[in-house]
Amino acid sequence: ISLSSLVESRPNRTKGRSFIGQKAENNASGKSYDVNDFAAQILTGKLTTVFLPIVYIAVFLIGLPSNAMALWVFFFRTKKKHPAVIYMANLALADLLFVIWFPLKISYHINGNNWIYGEGLCKVLVGFFYGNMYCSILFITCLSVQRYWVIVNPIVHTRKKSEIAIAVSVAIWILILLSTIPLYLVDQTAYISNLNITTCHDVLPQNVLAHDMFNYFLSLAIGVFLFPAVLTVVAYVLMFKTLNASNLEVNVGKKRKRANKLIITVLSIYLICFTPSNILLVVHYALIRSYGQSNVYALYIIALCLCTLNSGIDPFIYYFVSKDFRNNLKNALLCRSVRTVKRMQVSHSSSRHPKKSNSYFSSSNTTNTTY
Repeated sequence: ISLSSLVESRPNRTKGRSFIGQKAENNASGKSYDVNDFAAQILTGKLTTVFLPIVYIAVFLIGLPSNAMALWVFFFRTKKKHPAVIYMANLALADLLFVIWFPLKISYHINGNNWIYGEGLCKVLVGFFYGNMYCSILFITCLSVQRYWVIVNPIVHTRKKSEIAIAVSVAIWILILLSTIPLYLVDQTAYISNLNITTCHDVLPQNVLAHDMFNYFLSLAIGVFLFPAVLTVVAYVLMFKTLNASNLEVNVGKKRKRANKLIITVLSIYLICFTPSNILLVVHYALIRSYGQSNVYALYIIALCLCTLNSGIDPFIYYFVSKDFRNNLKNALLCRSVRTVKRMQVSHSSSRHPKKSNSYFSSSNTTNTTY
């Protein structure tokens, strides 16, 4: 069936996600909807019932253990809670809180986009879906700015910077919580009578899509995506200038390599996950608002699916940014306890500085035995 024939056959019904639901005939309750042939084909086709669950399964299998391991390293293996550690721990927490809901989403798509878990869980899933994306953007922005700030002002007191990082993190969580409240105020489930399924966020009434959702996502795209993205780019440009102006320093080469790896990783996340989804998000709802239809459904749903990949890519940021994280992760994977690592460090110090290390070991012997 050609796309043009579908448009001509049902001019008052739209294509796209969320699809516009038309109230079903003989519908006394007003909670049952019909969708056109194109929407029905998408909701029952392989794009949503095969491709999407495959991607979500892959993200779940990678994101759940990697972010759980990262959180464990940050909380139980990392002693010094630097600002970077604070931001990365919050980013890992946001990703973990997101991927734990994936089994419900995977089940939903495999069952032919039929939601059987109730309105409440659907709202939670939708809220965490969009909340994770914007939460990740903000914490990545904070981490990028903090990396630049460390290079420019390396002697600022660590405790003061950590207190600021904690305050900023709390503010971000409050902002995300408040910004997702509108998603909980809208009924996200809809019974599709001509398909005999109940969708979650895939079909919404036209008045909700054309007005409420357009204004809502436009505000998020500008305030919680565009501004942080610009700030991130500016931070990296200034970081490059600062490192290039410090060519006489011994460690500038290592710093530049780490900065390059971080920038490549973050830009990959923006280009693959955040930018396409936010652009198509606004375009999709703008088309529904202006023309009563949207022709970008296929691109839009793929972009939202790819947006979830950041939950599996974020752990690479931790690996590139923090040497402590790399060391702690290595020791954790080798099943080395904190006490064993401490002994190895003392032994290594003793081999390099025998006199100094021996006096240190004897003076701290009581402390090591009680640790």
